[in-house]
Amino acid sequence: QVQLVESGGGSVQPGGSLRLSCAASGFIVDTWTIGWFRQAPGKEREAISSFTTNNGATRYADSVKGRFTISKDGAKNTVYLQMNGLKPEDAAVYYCAATYRPYYDDSRPPPPADEYDYWGQGTQVAVSS
Repeated sequence: QVQLVESGGGSVQPGGSLRLSCAASGFIVDTWTIGWFRQAPGKEREAISSFTTNNGATRYADSVKGRFTISKDGAKNTVYLQMNGLKPEDAAVYYCAATYRPYYDDSRPPPPADEYDYWGQGTQVAVSS
C-alpha cells in the first residue's frame, strides 16, 4: 500500500521560502510519479509540479515556473518542493500524490488530479506580512 506523508508547511512573509517534503513508501516498482498540488479555500485543486523517477522528468505549472523546484532524494523515496519567492496567492493546503504512470514530456503541464491514485494528507502554507 502506497503511503505519502507531507511535511514542511508553515507561515512565511512574501518573498520567503519553504521546502515541502513528501515521504513515500510502499511502491512495488521503481518507476512512479509524484505530483504536488495545492488548494486554496473556495478554489479548485491546482496541479503545480510533477516528478517521474526513472528519468527525472519534471513539469511545472506556469504559476510557479521559475520559483518552485521539484526534486527527489536519491537515497530516499522523498520528493521535495522548494518554494522561493512566495507570494500571498501561493497560500493554500499543499498535497502530494502518486501514480505508477510515467510522464516524460517536461514541456507539458503537470498531470491533473484524476491521473493520481494515492494522496497525502496535506500541509498548510500561509504567506502574509
